[in-house]
Amino acid sequence: MHWRQNLTHLILASVVALSLMPLMVVVDAQAQIAFVSNRDGNYEIYVMDADGKNQRRITHNRHQDRHPSWSPDGKRIAFTNLTEWHFLPLNADIYVIDADGKNQQRLTNGPFSEWDPSWSPDGKIAFTYSNEENWAFDPGRIYVIDADGGNQRRLTNDRLPEWQPSWSPDGTRIAFTSSGGGRFQRIYVMDADGGNQERLASGDPFSFDSYPAWSPDGKRIVFVSQRDENLDIYVMDADGENPRRLTRNPAHDWSPSWSPDGKRIVFVSQRDGNHEIYVMNADGARLVRRLTKDHNDDLDPAWFTPALAAEIAPFAVAPAGKKLTMWGWFKQVDK
Repeated sequence: MHWRQNLTHLILASVVALSLMPLMVVVDAQAQIAFVSNRDGNYEIYVMDADGKNQRRITHNRHQDRHPSWSPDGKRIAFTNLTEWHFLPLNADIYVIDADGKNQQRLTNGPFSEWDPSWSPDGKIAFTYSNEENWAFDPGRIYVIDADGGNQRRLTNDRLPEWQPSWSPDGTRIAFTSSGGGRFQRIYVMDADGGNQERLASGDPFSFDSYPAWSPDGKRIVFVSQRDENLDIYVMDADGENPRRLTRNPAHDWSPSWSPDGKRIVFVSQRDGNHEIYVMNADGARLVRRLTKDHNDDLDPAWFTPALAAEIAPFAVAPAGKKLTMWGWFKQVDK
């Protein structure tokens, strides 16, 4: 009798598992890295698998496309379209496009420049606004808009330049870079409404710290600094304590982005002679590999975080390895 019950339970479990098979997700198949390249003659947005394979171009615009940022569900990418760089991006606006390159939409259309978008976990987009014609009084401030381009509002109002916004994983805070009149750059954090701005600790009062990015668990912030005379990647606690240098290559390393499981960091480096995208362990102990191998520039990597999409989609994603996870449960039958 017991073996018949066990066989029945096994058959039922198999049927349920097969019915849920379409909901299973292999993380490595979903993890994507957006980046920028001028390999086709103009800076455009590209997407590749997390191992560097399957690189494909998704924008085809006359002007430069930079600064990709994934939507929380991974379906769209926000980016900057600009005419040229002249200390600041000129004639820049924020656009969004489907991850497959379809349905491009312009979100901002101001008289000056809106750039550096960063998508929040709940679907808003923070960005930098700068008035290149009146830099002394309007050098760069952090704004936020809804994903459809509406409800634009300013978050910072300092006379010093502020840029590179980065949302915390819970959407309650924003890290950003602030400049002290060209003498130094420091990382700040503020509430999502712009309140409670706080400067994070720095080992050097005149250090150049920039490119902040929160770890997926919200406990750390990776950033770029020249405090040791070279442009290297560092990591610190979210309160600014315990800064630690991760890269020690004579070449410049910058533009870091976390992997979904927080175990790896993708970044840009010139260590092989031109701008390429690399990935390393989050402790900096080992360089895993170079992901792009093109004689042109590859820049601005942004790693899509499927863990955020799992909160929206009807399935869960295990961020480490190739583990499979499903919503649902099997009720244990009393024997």
